Amino acid sequence: MTVNAGIIGATGAVGQRLIQFLDPHPDFEITALTASDASAGDTYREAAKWRISMPIPEDIAEMTVTETDPDAMPDDVDIVFSSLPSSVGEAVEPDFCEAGYVVSSNSSNGRTDPDVPLTIPEVNADHIGLLEVQRDERGWDGALVKNPNCSTITMVPPLAALDEAFGLEAVTVSTLQAVSGAGYSGVTSMEIIDNAIPHIGGEEKKMETESRKLLGAFDGAEVSWHDARVYASCNRIPTLDGHLENVWTDTEADATVADAKEACRAYSGADLPSSPDRLIHVFEEPDRPQPRLDRDRDNGMAIAVGGLQETEGGLQFNCLAHNTMRGAAGASVLNGELLLTEGYL
Repeated sequence: MTVNAGIIGATGAVGQRLIQFLDPHPDFEITALTASDASAGDTYREAAKWRISMPIPEDIAEMTVTETDPDAMPDDVDIVFSSLPSSVGEAVEPDFCEAGYVVSSNSSNGRTDPDVPLTIPEVNADHIGLLEVQRDERGWDGALVKNPNCSTITMVPPLAALDEAFGLEAVTVSTLQAVSGAGYSGVTSMEIIDNAIPHIGGEEKKMETESRKLLGAFDGAEVSWHDARVYASCNRIPTLDGHLENVWTDTEADATVADAKEACRAYSGADLPSSPDRLIHVFEEPDRPQPRLDRDRDNGMAIAVGGLQETEGGLQFNCLAHNTMRGAAGASVLNGELLLTEGYL
C-alpha cells in the first residue's frame, strides 16, 4: 500500500532533497506541496528555484503549491514531512498535529521537548514510543517526530557504537560545516570564499543537547539523557555539501583502535528502505573521509569515519555525513519509514 505524503516548506533546499528522496520511494507518494503564501497557487516549477543537479520530476513540477495550513492539506495525506524554518515550524507544526496529521520534521523547534521523539532509527528507534506519551499529554490525533541537527547526526552513530563498546564519559567536537547547511541564502560568497567562519549561531548548543538525548535511555515513559559531557565548536568552511567533524572522546573502559574500528563496522543499520546496509564506513587511510570524495556514499546516507587514534583516556576520530541527505531530508524520510513500520501511519 502506498502512503500519501505532503511536504510543507517544499521549495527550500531541504524540501527539494525531500522530493529527491520521496519521488521514487517504494512506500510514499507525494500528493501535496506547500510553501509561503506568495507561492500558493503556482506550479512547483514556478515556485521553486531548483538547485539540485537532477531535474525536477515532471509530475512534481506541474503540481500546484498550496499555502502551509492544515486546512489546505488534502484529507488523504497520511504523513507530512516538514522542512520549515524553526520559527515557522514552531507556529505551524502543532496545528497539523492537532488536525490529525503525523509530522516527520527536520525543523529544530521542539527537538528537546520531553514528549517529542528525537530519533535516528539506527540508534534509538525505541524512542518512537514517546508518541504514546505525547498523544496522552497533548490530546493530538496526529503526532510529531523530529530528526536531529545535521551536525549532531554526523557524530552520534559512531558515538553510539563507541558507547556500546566502551562507555562514554565526555565528547569534544570541532566541526567543519558546508555552506548548504545554512540554506541557499544563508552565507554569501563574499563571506565564505577564501575564508572560514568560526561560529554558527545556536549550533554548539544543539550538538551538546541533542546528542545526549539521542544516546539516552527510554523506559516507556521518558528519556533519561546520557550523562556524558559534550562540548562543541562549530565552524563554516567553503565546501558545498558534507559536514566533516573532528571528535575526541573519553571512555569508561580502555579503548583500542582495532576494537573501535570493529565496533563501528559492526554497528547495524535499520531494516528500512533508506538505511544503508552498513551504517558506518571506516577508512584505513589517514586522510579520509573528505567531503568531496565521501559525502555521497550509499546515496548520501552513510556515516564515514577515519583517523581513529588512541588518546589519553579515550579515542580521537574524524567523521563525515552529507548534511542535506543523511543530515536533513534523508533523516526525515527514515523517521517516516520508522513510523510506517511501527504502525503510526
